[in-house]
Amino acid sequence: MLGGYHAVLAARVFDHNIVRRMADVSIVPVVNMLSDRQHPLQGLADVLTMQQQLGDLVGKTVCYVGDYNNVARSLAQTCALLGMNVRLGCPIGYQAEDGEMEALQKLGAGSVAQFENIHDAVHGAHAVHTDVWTSMGQESETSKREKSFANFQVTESVMKDAEVGAIFMHCLPAHRGMEVAAEVIDGPRSKVFEQAHNRMHAARGLLAFLMGVNA
Repeated sequence: MLGGYHAVLAARVFDHNIVRRMADVSIVPVVNMLSDRQHPLQGLADVLTMQQQLGDLVGKTVCYVGDYNNVARSLAQTCALLGMNVRLGCPIGYQAEDGEMEALQKLGAGSVAQFENIHDAVHGAHAVHTDVWTSMGQESETSKREKSFANFQVTESVMKDAEVGAIFMHCLPAHRGMEVAAEVIDGPRSKVFEQAHNRMHAARGLLAFLMGVNA
């Protein structure tokens, strides 16, 4: 029904299966604006920002630190498709499963690796990403998650293990003193505002592409 009124549909949902069902029956493109499993628009904005800051991304290394959630999954998939090396730093119980790691490896020519130590994960990265420790709908797990992620805060010490000139990124909103130290997110390496601005540009570009418009 909605496809008869619109050229593109977009949905922001909790349950990923809802947007999948929409895509299965829709006669027009369906854009996942966010689900509990994926955040592809954020992934597009992230790689756009990295390309602006780092140039050609082929062979560059991206590191995500924290819970392997919807943001991490879309970031890893998008970066792998572009030929980047993907490094994940996640505590036990919050890691990408073996099947997902194998699928990521098949997406591109870059390497894919997962670590339980944040310093090992960040080593040699050109861009370091993180996200909140507790996402929407997980509030009852806050105390447990804070203990699990206590050693996964992105600090200046952690950033020193990354490449010289490495940038810091966060999809926002952020909790200073939790997943990232204030000196990092408010420091010169931080590109979080550029990243936020690019959410609009990435969405505009995708919409123009889906509608066949010359952006």
